[in-house]
Amino acid sequence: MQDVLIVGAGPTGLVLALWLTGQGVKVRIIGRSAGPGETSRAMAVQARTLELYRQLDLAEAVVAAGHPVPAINLWARGRHRARIAFRNAGSDLTAYPFVLTYPQDHHERLLIERLASVGVTVERRTELLSFEDEADHVTARLRMPDGTEQRCEARYLAGCDGARSTVRHQLGTGFDGGTYRQVFYVADAEAAPLGDPGEAHVALDRGDLLLVLPYGEGRQCRLIGTVQDERAEHAETLRFEDVSHESMASLGLGVEAVNWFSTYRVHHRVTDHFRQGRAFLLGDAAHVHSPAGGQGMNTGISDAINLAWKLAAAVKGRAPDSLLDSYEVERQGFARTLVDTTDRFFTFATAGGSVADFVRTRLFPSFASVAYEFGSVREFMFRVVSQTMLHYHDSPLSEGRAGTVKGGDRLPWVRSGGSDNHDPLPAIGWQVHLYGTARAELRRWCEQHRLPLRSIAWTPAHREAGFGQDAAYLLRPDSYVALADPEASPAALAQYCDVRGLVLG
Repeated sequence: MQDVLIVGAGPTGLVLALWLTGQGVKVRIIGRSAGPGETSRAMAVQARTLELYRQLDLAEAVVAAGHPVPAINLWARGRHRARIAFRNAGSDLTAYPFVLTYPQDHHERLLIERLASVGVTVERRTELLSFEDEADHVTARLRMPDGTEQRCEARYLAGCDGARSTVRHQLGTGFDGGTYRQVFYVADAEAAPLGDPGEAHVALDRGDLLLVLPYGEGRQCRLIGTVQDERAEHAETLRFEDVSHESMASLGLGVEAVNWFSTYRVHHRVTDHFRQGRAFLLGDAAHVHSPAGGQGMNTGISDAINLAWKLAAAVKGRAPDSLLDSYEVERQGFARTLVDTTDRFFTFATAGGSVADFVRTRLFPSFASVAYEFGSVREFMFRVVSQTMLHYHDSPLSEGRAGTVKGGDRLPWVRSGGSDNHDPLPAIGWQVHLYGTARAELRRWCEQHRLPLRSIAWTPAHREAGFGQDAAYLLRPDSYVALADPEASPAALAQYCDVRGLVLG
C-alpha cells in the first residue's frame, strides 16, 4: 500500500511528491498527459516559494535556471510612468528580493529530474477513474497507458489534477465563482529588449493590457495580453497576427518571431472543502484566479508544502488525524483572500469605459510613481506579491507572541555575517530558534526530545525584525512560527505539543 497517491503531475503534485519523499513517505504520482506541457502560462516564481525550496536544496538550481527580474516598468498610453525596483523593496526581507521568471514547462522538467534522482518516477498517461474512501485507506481505480484498469490502495489521496479535477468532482465539493468575460492570449516570442535588459513591462492602454516578461537568454520573452472586441468570440481560431498590437506599438516593442501562441479564459473560484475524509484538494483543483501578480502556481506549491509535513506526521504516527484539518483552515482562508484581491486588481486593469480608462491610464500611473518613492509602500507591495506577508494567525497550530512576532507568522528573515536564519536543517523537521542566550533547561529539553535548537547571537537586526531577546520560537517544518514564547519555557513547549498530540523530534 502507498502512503499517498498523488493525482496530477504539475508543479503542485511534483512538489508534494518531493516534500513527502524527503520526509520518508512512500508516494505514487500519476498524470494523464504524456509529459510536461509545452505552452505554459505560469511564469513567476515568488520569493516565498524560493525560501521553501531551500529546504529541498532546490532554490539555487531554480534561480540559476530562471531569470531574476529586478524591476517592472509601468507604461500608459505610450509613456513610461513608473519603475518598480524589487531589490530596493525586498533586500532586507528575504534572500530572494526579486521576481523570478521561469516558464512552468521548464520548471516542471527540473522538478521531475529532482524527483527521479530520489527514485520516484511520474507515471504518465495514467488516469484516475474513481476512488472509494474505505475509512482507513483509499482504493483508487486507475486506467493505465495500455487501457487496462488497475486498483491502487493508499492511505491518503491528493488531488492535484487541475481546475477540472476528477477528485473534486467525485467529492462533490462546490467550486463557487465565475469566469471573466475577457479572453487572454499568451505568446512565446523573441523581441528586442525594452530599456534595461531583463526588466518586465506592463502597458495599460484603453481597455488593452499587455505584460512583457523576459526569460532565458537573449531576446526570449512571454507576451500576455487581452483579446479585444468581437475577436474574443472566436478566440480558439486566433493567431498572433489577429490580436491587438496597439500596446506593443505604444511600447515600441518589435516582435521578431513567435514560437507559439494560445488563448485562454480566466476563472475565479474556490472549492468549499480542501479536505474530505482521506482525500485532499490542492492547487487549481482547489482554487483558480486571475493571473494578476503571478500568484497561481506559487499558491499551489504552498498548498503542497503545507500539506506535506502534516501528512508525513500523520503517516508516521507523530500527530493525530486532526492535524490534517488545519490544512483546510490555513489554505482555504488564504485562497479566498487571494481570489478577492486578484479579482479587484484584474477588474481594475481590464475595465472598459472612458472613466475607467482615464483612471487606469492617467491617475493610477501617477499615483503609483509617487507612492513607490515611500519605503513603506515599496515594502508592502513586495510583501504582498512575494507572498512573504502570508500568515496563519487564525490557525489552531498558532500560539503566543514574543516581540512583535506571533504564532502563525513566517519566520522573519535576518542576515548576519555570511549566513542568515533561514539556513535549512539537514532534514525537514521542527526546530526551535532563540535569539540571544539559551538557558540550560531549554537546551536539555530540546536534547531530550531530539529537537534542533538554534541559539543565534543577538544583534540589533534581530530587534528590528521583531524578535524578542532570549525568547523561544518553535518553528514548523515549513518555517512558520508555531509557538512564540517570550519566557523560552520548556513547559510552554511541552504544553503546546501535549494539547495537539504532537511528537516533534
